Amino acid sequence: METVTNKTLEKLKYDLVRAGLVPYETLEQAQEIANAQNINIGQALINSGMLTEEVLIKFLENKLHTPFVNLDDYSLDTKCLKYINYTDAKKFKILPLFKIEDTLTVAMADPLDLFAIDKIVESAACSIEPVLASESVILKKIDEYYPNDISVGEIYTESSSINFDWRDELHSEDLSDTHIQKIIRAILKQAILEDTHEVLFQREDSGLGVNFKKNVEIINKGTIPNALTLSFIAKLKILADLDPSVSEVPQLGKLNFKVDDISVVASISTFPTIMGERIFLKIYKQPKLLSNIINNSAQLKILKDALDTPGVILVCGSPLSGKTHVIYSILLETASKGKKNLMTLESIAKYNLKNVNQCELNENVGFNMDKASRFIEFQSPDIIYLEGIKNKEAFDYFSSLVYDNKTIIMEFMANNMEDLRNKMSISDFETLKSIIGCIIFIHSKNSIEVFDKETAQKYLA
Repeated sequence: METVTNKTLEKLKYDLVRAGLVPYETLEQAQEIANAQNINIGQALINSGMLTEEVLIKFLENKLHTPFVNLDDYSLDTKCLKYINYTDAKKFKILPLFKIEDTLTVAMADPLDLFAIDKIVESAACSIEPVLASESVILKKIDEYYPNDISVGEIYTESSSINFDWRDELHSEDLSDTHIQKIIRAILKQAILEDTHEVLFQREDSGLGVNFKKNVEIINKGTIPNALTLSFIAKLKILADLDPSVSEVPQLGKLNFKVDDISVVASISTFPTIMGERIFLKIYKQPKLLSNIINNSAQLKILKDALDTPGVILVCGSPLSGKTHVIYSILLETASKGKKNLMTLESIAKYNLKNVNQCELNENVGFNMDKASRFIEFQSPDIIYLEGIKNKEAFDYFSSLVYDNKTIIMEFMANNMEDLRNKMSISDFETLKSIIGCIIFIHSKNSIEVFDKETAQKYLA
């Protein structure tokens, strides 16, 4: 995946030092953060509080002699949206404002990105006049002004038939530009009605197979014909903020939509195969109140005590048992008290949790578990949630943080308590067993047990 940069700031970053806005050491630190998180250096400076966006924009406005436009107070000419498609607008952080004769004025977060300007000149077939605008506001306005390109649309299930079939939408006579989106929405709706959380799209001779995965079984639900396959994949990628032109390397993104007015997130993973791209979609439920998940007051107290004590909280269950859902509820409730620094290391954040510092790993820029483990301690976290650990070195490192008064929340795959005990008998887990402060075992969505330190260690001994 392409590294995120801002050519304007790359060219002028040392002028920030000369202007006395940031020390050189701070600039170097921001560059490291930008590289690790695949964001531009300006965003790294803003996110870390080293510089405010207002100061940075004022600096760029003076340096470039380019006027600044506050898009929050601006109404653009919507007829100009046709000159820049959603994908390019999002990719280059550029928004068309108005056109006078043969010149299109656009708001840009990176006015010196000549490649972006050339690309827009080519597609719009007119001259481009850039003005400066806030990157975050540009992205917000793109989502606001390009609704048909970015929205799956709301899904309503309350009055739906249990025999709902997404293929009814596929075979409808709809010739509009939004037909593909309606097909995507129909597939998601059927998955939700059938309480399916995993959807797999893979190539077949006749097109793109739509498969629901439930209880390890893969069930074919029909096929998107070859004539629509490329359009379907491209639209699904655009909705998930992925690059539709890339199919040779894996991509990971997420889809945001609403079901009965409740926000829902699905992660989307693409993977190249010799038959074509395989796309895996996983739907995540919105976190609930912790008391609605663990309704035994004694067990709830065990968990809350463990969150205030250095140790490992092990959240166990079978695949699709809801481990992430439970952990997000734990993080959300703990964060609401505002007393602890909570951090996560995840492949992708399923929901934005208020007051939780969520970090997405990104192998494409080298921000992997190894890199994260070497830097996260400098952020002084109190509680760390790890989505999954794949190597012993990272496992040993995060276990060792318990001795530095950290609480670690880990997921662990186990089909039942006996399976957990058998897996924990492996010598690699000896250290882990000694520092477990609490085990949460999800038997089913209506049956969750919480074990305190003494009970957990006695059972696993």
